[in-house]
Amino acid sequence: MSLKEEALRGIVWSFAQQFGTQIISFIVSLVLARILMPSDFGTIAVFGVFMNIGSVLIDGGLTNSLIRTQHPDDADFSTVFYFNLVTSILVYFLLVLVAPWIAIFFNMPELSRIIRVYALSLPIGAFSSVQQTLFTKKMDFKTQLKIQLPSLLIGGITGIILAYSGFRVWSLVIMALLQTLLSSLQFWFYSGWRPKKIFDKEKFRFHFDFGYKLALSGLINAIFQNIYTIVIGKIYTAAQLGYYNKANSMQQLPVINISSALNRVTYPLFSKIQEDNIQLRHVYSQIMKMVIFIITPLIVIMGVLGIPLFRFLFTEKWLPAVPYFRILCIAGVLYPIHSYNLNILKTKGRSDLFLKLEIIKKIITVLVLLLTFRLGIIGLLWGMVVTSFIALTINCHYSGKFLHYSIWDQFKDLLPSILLSLYTGSVLWLFDAHVMTDCEDFIRLFVGTILGIIIYIGTAFIFKFKELNFIKNTLHQIK
Repeated sequence: MSLKEEALRGIVWSFAQQFGTQIISFIVSLVLARILMPSDFGTIAVFGVFMNIGSVLIDGGLTNSLIRTQHPDDADFSTVFYFNLVTSILVYFLLVLVAPWIAIFFNMPELSRIIRVYALSLPIGAFSSVQQTLFTKKMDFKTQLKIQLPSLLIGGITGIILAYSGFRVWSLVIMALLQTLLSSLQFWFYSGWRPKKIFDKEKFRFHFDFGYKLALSGLINAIFQNIYTIVIGKIYTAAQLGYYNKANSMQQLPVINISSALNRVTYPLFSKIQEDNIQLRHVYSQIMKMVIFIITPLIVIMGVLGIPLFRFLFTEKWLPAVPYFRILCIAGVLYPIHSYNLNILKTKGRSDLFLKLEIIKKIITVLVLLLTFRLGIIGLLWGMVVTSFIALTINCHYSGKFLHYSIWDQFKDLLPSILLSLYTGSVLWLFDAHVMTDCEDFIRLFVGTILGIIIYIGTAFIFKFKELNFIKNTLHQIK
């Protein structure tokens, strides 16, 4: 199988896995949002911060090192497996010890017990992290789809039953824990690899030397990615945090699903062609243009139709989340560009530069946060948008130097799709405000979405956007 065929196959199954799992997760979240209160989601959002930090500490960046290593053997995999497992147990007990202080800090007494139960998912997940990495390295997302769908389905049904039975926030805890357990067991079942009784110090030093910089970067990123959750959770109510959390998850629905599905393919793909800068630039450019061409109009259409979207899906009680959602959509468009630029640095083995850039960007985040936190949640979110633009400029500059692909060149390639999306959004906004205001939410969503797609695709066809041909040719080759 050629590299192109392998990449296309990986993209297809990566998308199938990402969207298959997210469809189930979204339906479950939709049902739970109608049963539970915003404050319940706010409580879980707080603990999610510490779970993300714990996950980064456990991995240590070593699985990323396995993916970029050209010919790893059992010694490599076993060494990383034991490191991850031991670290996960230590992190679990650390969380158990600090749980009471976390609960006191956020003034959420129940959080202490939640942490001690929910954190069990860390060692459970670490038990299968290498198996999952093996599937990702081979770009075998078909098997990962077979594993994750039943795990999410069984866990989701359990969570809904518990929510209806009055377990409130505990229904979310048990659901997540059960999903992780089922997923981990299945990775062992489907994987032919088993850890050997090997812990190679030289292999560990090799992977750790590359991985610890990514781990530190990931730790900094995990803290600062969730810093708004921490600040909102500390200063404001659990309900307001719940609104922010729901707005953020809705904004991420198209962004994270599409970009993450491709991200799991692009890192191993970039790693295979890391020595050929011309091919690497070409592949990077094509993927980036395609992703922005697809994601930007989706985000814009969702933002314009924010009120009927939230009211129809989650009921009237979630409408305060709409202003947050619309601001977050602006930052969301930039996420894929950040992600793929950083993948270039990892592919080139520059985890040291990766770490330095993360530190610089987080210092900027703190400065902007200090200037905006007194302006309320809306001010905080606009500060997030400003920070995102600054970070994008930094990422594009340094990754562009490796590929001789400047910020201006990247901007010129992406500008047509962005301008077309803004034009589509403007027309849709006027139509919805003057024609559809008195219609039922479902009608507004259905008509607005169809109209937005027709305007976007039709205009792209008239002006002969190359992205249309690229997508058409890609789909033809997949068939």
